[in-house]
Amino acid sequence: MNCPHAAAQEATLRGGVVVIDPLVQDLDGETARLRDAGPLARIDLLGVPAWTITRHAVARQLLVDPRLVKDLDAWGLWQRGEVTHAWPLIGMIDAGRSMFTVDGSEHRRLRTKTSQALTPRRLEEIRPEIEKFTEELLDALAEQSEKNKGGAVDLKSVFAQPLPMRVVGMLMGVDEAEHPMLMKRYEAFFSMLTPQEERLALLAELDVFYAALVRERTARPTDDLTSALILAEEGGEPLTEEEVVGNLKAMVAAGHETTIGLILNAVRALLSHPEQLRKVLDGEIPWETVIEETLRWDTPTTHLLMRFATEDIQIGDDVIAQGEGVVISYRAIGRDIEQHGPDADAFDITRPTPIGHMAFGHGPHICPGAALSRVEAGIALPALFRRFPGLRSAIADEEIRKLPVMTQNDMEAFPVLLHG
Repeated sequence: MNCPHAAAQEATLRGGVVVIDPLVQDLDGETARLRDAGPLARIDLLGVPAWTITRHAVARQLLVDPRLVKDLDAWGLWQRGEVTHAWPLIGMIDAGRSMFTVDGSEHRRLRTKTSQALTPRRLEEIRPEIEKFTEELLDALAEQSEKNKGGAVDLKSVFAQPLPMRVVGMLMGVDEAEHPMLMKRYEAFFSMLTPQEERLALLAELDVFYAALVRERTARPTDDLTSALILAEEGGEPLTEEEVVGNLKAMVAAGHETTIGLILNAVRALLSHPEQLRKVLDGEIPWETVIEETLRWDTPTTHLLMRFATEDIQIGDDVIAQGEGVVISYRAIGRDIEQHGPDADAFDITRPTPIGHMAFGHGPHICPGAALSRVEAGIALPALFRRFPGLRSAIADEEIRKLPVMTQNDMEAFPVLLHG
């Protein structure tokens, strides 16, 4: 296996295969190369071959195709022992039994309680709490700026990262004192700079943490999602401890990582397009449009790992052979010229047509927290600019560095000045 720790692989076309750079040094260039490679492209993921989908229409087709499954045992490379737990990305695929790793009726059974907990009515009920968290973190931004004598503050660590963790922690019943630990462990788990032995240890630590939470809620249930996952509906089959732990572990990751990217990418896009920001602040363009264009143009998820073909699947002139793995490259899909026009690479909240993206997926496995992420961003973004109308980046746009994460589109930090 190729190791990302020694040096970054060159993110380029190699014999018709796009090598995905684990250090994310040129995300725009990689996105363009994937798109140019065709609707179905061959990629290299740290030495492991796979297909990836780069077109909106093909993704819509394959994301509802029952011949593509989440079952790791359907992967030929895994069956033959060519991929093992030594591969740095295996923890994102073999993460325990949850709604994210099964299909069909079992997926519906594991997903139902989560969907019930995130209905529009429930999201409206928790809106005051999200607004409260937002104001508290805006206060923290102002305090940090004062400590820095008006200098730069990191929008990510002080605002965009803790906000979704507070929200998902509230929903799951995770004590706020545990939030810094969880954020640190998830960030280390996803980072390609973390040694694989350490990454596997982090997964084990998270299993222990969530198992303890499940046992606590089993003994003393409360009004949170963890308790709801444990308590079976009348006549229904209860979830096992492993299934509840798997759901919690994946949902906390998905529930805060995507929103971090959405908030930061939206702020970055607006600050680098001041004429569009002015239209938003003047009320000409709604914040909902900013959110949807950000989701299309700079998706929070770059590549989603992985589905496996249970039989040969013909796509145009290509065939995904039985047992091969398929990645969904959402960032390339969001910049699909066939779907979004020749200016798909441009951030433009004045687009004349509806922004029909699929940043949160499509089909049965569409992200269950999509509405929650939109609500959080819809509260956080206007509040941020309302409190700090002179907000500006403290560094040039090209100086912002991405985290070395192959799946999430996240920044290492985003230093900003709160007052112009």
